[in-house]
Amino acid sequence: MSKPPIQRKAARAILLTPDEQVLLMRVEVEGRSFWIAPGGGLEKGETPEEALVRELHEEVGLPAATIGPRLWRRQHTTTMFGNRWCQYEDYFLVQTSRFDPVMKDAAEARNLRAFRWWSLEDLFATEQDVTPLSLPQIVEDYLRDGAPSELDVEIIVD
Repeated sequence: MSKPPIQRKAARAILLTPDEQVLLMRVEVEGRSFWIAPGGGLEKGETPEEALVRELHEEVGLPAATIGPRLWRRQHTTTMFGNRWCQYEDYFLVQTSRFDPVMKDAAEARNLRAFRWWSLEDLFATEQDVTPLSLPQIVEDYLRDGAPSELDVEIIVD
């Protein structure tokens, strides 16, 4: 009988500039490389917003982020580091001026390959792996309609 997946909650930021650029991090984990939104796991007692402020300071050097509305939810079940994981992620809008990101977390830095500010056009056109899969549509919908009144959940199982 297999063990149930390890449950993990995380918060991620859709960092959006006034000229509609989105910051992503290229990470490599177990030989797989993909672009992700900055953020990470909640520590005991943290709200998603508190965790995100901490993570943005650690991962991109943003000292005091103002967390905006929740734009997306994602549930991802995968195998990593010899375990099955089920991660529940909340994606929040964080409006910011463009800045030069700096990774301050030494453990995370081992997996980081690059930072990149993406235009919406480039996000729609890329064939590289971007997480969440719906990121360009999430941003486009927000720019057109504002924050959603109901949230979809992107469910990925691999």
